[in-house]
Amino acid sequence: MGRLLLVVRLARRDLRRRKAEALLLLLAILAATTTLTLGLVVRAAASDPYGTTRAVTHGPDVVAVADEPGDPIARAAGVVAASGPFPVAPAKLAAAGRESDVQVVGRDPAPTAVDQPAVTRGSWVRDGGVVVEAAFAADFGLHVGDPVTVGGRSLRVVGLAVSAAMAPYPGSSCWVKAGCASGVAPGTVLPPGLLRTPGLIWLTRADTVELAADPVYLIDLKLADPSAATAFATVHNGTAATPKPGRVAQGRPSLFLQPWPEIQADATRLARDSQILLLIGAWLLALLAVAGLSVLVGGRMADQTRRVGLLKAVGGTPGLVAAVLLAEYLVVAVVAAAAGLVIGSLTAPLLVDDTAGLIGAAHPAMTWATIGLVLAVALVVAVVATLVPALRAARVSTVRSLADAPRPPRRVGWLIAASARLPVPLLLALRLAGRRPRRVVLATASIAVTVSGIYVLLILNRFLNGNGPYDAAQVRVLRHVLLVWTVILLALAAVNAIVITWATVLDNRHSAALARALGATPGDVTTALTAAQVLPALAGAVLGIPVGFVLFAALMVITDGDGDRVPQPPPGQLAAVVLAVVVAVAGLTAVPARLARTTLP
Repeated sequence: MGRLLLVVRLARRDLRRRKAEALLLLLAILAATTTLTLGLVVRAAASDPYGTTRAVTHGPDVVAVADEPGDPIARAAGVVAASGPFPVAPAKLAAAGRESDVQVVGRDPAPTAVDQPAVTRGSWVRDGGVVVEAAFAADFGLHVGDPVTVGGRSLRVVGLAVSAAMAPYPGSSCWVKAGCASGVAPGTVLPPGLLRTPGLIWLTRADTVELAADPVYLIDLKLADPSAATAFATVHNGTAATPKPGRVAQGRPSLFLQPWPEIQADATRLARDSQILLLIGAWLLALLAVAGLSVLVGGRMADQTRRVGLLKAVGGTPGLVAAVLLAEYLVVAVVAAAAGLVIGSLTAPLLVDDTAGLIGAAHPAMTWATIGLVLAVALVVAVVATLVPALRAARVSTVRSLADAPRPPRRVGWLIAASARLPVPLLLALRLAGRRPRRVVLATASIAVTVSGIYVLLILNRFLNGNGPYDAAQVRVLRHVLLVWTVILLALAAVNAIVITWATVLDNRHSAALARALGATPGDVTTALTAAQVLPALAGAVLGIPVGFVLFAALMVITDGDGDRVPQPPPGQLAAVVLAVVVAVAGLTAVPARLARTTLP
């Protein structure tokens, strides 16, 4: 029999014999690969509707806002077509007892070659009628035929439209001279003239000019090379970047240019933030998977000691033995990666905001780069978790493997001395922990990762309660994203706690029996097994708070966010999290600890 065929057959037989453990391995890696796939494809999927809208509306490559209608930017080198100039004025829109700041753009009833907004309901602009940007209309509750007041004039909504010249509400660009403030709390007092998260509406030129004596002018540019839009804007503007969401923008340069990639970035900001949250969740889940699988694999390797001896006795080399032990986990990792890719690609559209301000739906594109990265992460998780136990098992001598004698416990002198005068359950718990320090470290790390994720969740939840730079629909999408990886994170952490406890039970069957022979009660042994997991859980929960703070700071750096605007969780809430985690671990480990009574030899 060939070496490769032998490895495959042995791995397949082992998977069939231990189906429950293989399923746990599959689920752990599947959680990480699914979340990673979501993070990789959700932003690309969100770009599809903007691309469709840009094509349908003949979207501009660069949007220019000038103080004078005769600005020469439309005749600059590289410009092949232009529309405008269109007057832009700030105003107040009121309807049904509500009021909002708006930017009013004056347009002609005739279509234009560059940036012709697509009407999704009703008709285009006409005298006495207003066309409302679709996302703003959806948020404000406006429909075709509704009466509105704009700048003190009574008008009627004649249509809803979408445009690629500006990101959908509330991520709209700021075109007016005074400036805009986005994501500011409702009670905040703004400087005079500043617009608060303005919407976008279109009127006729004559109606727009009546609203402002000194309007600015919008010019839509088409370039010979659309990919050079950012460079064009930088050369002619010098300040191409738009204000960050949640920041107050006071004023603008006399000539403000915004290239279409920046507009696309604003339009897909929600997807970008969702992607970052999903990727953070994916890496947290990968760390949890490594911690849990290391313990699971270590326990399985201990059960396979005699099998390793038999393989060596019939001529198997240490390399062959390690390959057999690794093969089954790599197969499961590949299956988990494939399933994660399928589930992630099918789920991604559910986590993309189906905004009324864009045309079309999100279609996740599965690229070879995404497939390769997800597969690589699955294999790395499997290898990191199994390599050390596999190599350790392969190095054990043939005679010792065939004997399958219990592994002698590590004896730590200071730990024995420190625990000698403690109550029996705590004495046994400390000595159980001291015999497997690597397992204690993994358990502590698992809880620390979980609590750090909870810490970030608490901060983001407080931030979303104020909505930040998002509307209510976008907040719901972000909450769904947080819910996805939080539920998976807590479930995987719970599985880790149970697996670690059960591995401890199996490793300490003989020592537990000896303790009972020397006078310990079954209750003492059960309490000791639970306490052996609670102590690392307490250390991990406390450690998770500063780790979560660092994780949130890294999140702010990645998103270029303002962490000072986000309130930190109060100390009482953090203390409650630590206590809840310890109680949860105690409850999760109590069941396998009580089952330990029936496993004693």
